[in-house]
Amino acid sequence: MSPKPLLLVLLALAGAAHAEPAVIFDMGGKFDKSFNEAGFQGAERWKKETGKPYLEFEISNPTQREQAARRMAERSADPIVGIGFSQGSSIEKVAKDFPKLKFAIIDAAVNLPNVQSIVFKEQEGSFLVGIMAAIASKTGKVGFVGGMDIPLIRRFSCGFEQGAKYANPKAEVSINMTGTTPQAWNDPARGAELARSQFASGVDVVFAAAGGTGIGVYQAAKDAGKLAVGVDSNQNHLHPGTMLTSMVKRVDVAVYNAFKGVTPGVTSLGLKEGGVDVAVDENNAKLVTPEMKKRVEAARADIISGKIKVIDYMTNGACK
Repeated sequence: MSPKPLLLVLLALAGAAHAEPAVIFDMGGKFDKSFNEAGFQGAERWKKETGKPYLEFEISNPTQREQAARRMAERSADPIVGIGFSQGSSIEKVAKDFPKLKFAIIDAAVNLPNVQSIVFKEQEGSFLVGIMAAIASKTGKVGFVGGMDIPLIRRFSCGFEQGAKYANPKAEVSINMTGTTPQAWNDPARGAELARSQFASGVDVVFAAAGGTGIGVYQAAKDAGKLAVGVDSNQNHLHPGTMLTSMVKRVDVAVYNAFKGVTPGVTSLGLKEGGVDVAVDENNAKLVTPEMKKRVEAARADIISGKIKVIDYMTNGACK
């Protein structure tokens, strides 16, 4: 064999051996217009910038979580990124069995030397949208619709309630959770039902942290002429004119950065780190008043400096 063909064969083998990153989307799928889709956008950004492919899998039932992670590991995917707290145990099991591979888990903590745990300070971003909701409300009543009733979602509702009462101490906050099983993330009809019930009680601004279920909440708000607040991805575009804002959680940045390289340990992303924020764009610009902007920016600075201490439900065990 001449030197040139041999070189080409070696280069081809090197390319074949190069590990591809992998992302495992949780229940609701990569086009849930929320949490999973934000992760998908991060993976796509990495693909566009590098020109390299990645592996992916969408979980449709809980039994697939460990199977998917193990399948990716057997294919030598590196890193393997699991989106959602529900994948924590499966990532932990597989990471122990494949110590030479790197893993990342979003919204959970796994204490292993080859795993990066990426978590967010959802309470901080939720505090800011609580301020906006309370200022926008004409009735003094705001609502929250969560997906699965777990401490993580209580962290959202707790931050939202604190922000609303910071802006208006007399504000009334209604809180409903969709369910106690993973199906709670993908039940738009139930989300709409809960939102309509809140509207009937006087609520005129509702914040949904419920994955695909939130789509029903936003539609119900539009139909009733009320305001809604999106979550995770910027969802302002779904119903321009009735989406007050979105509490953006930068899952896209988390996946993008993990694909570039995993740093084992816990990474916590809040306002200071740019991990959470409120979304203002052409779709909601007319709804965001100068007062809202002023109050939000002041609160943001005070949270970052530590002057405002937002209660974290997950560490406090309660919203007080």
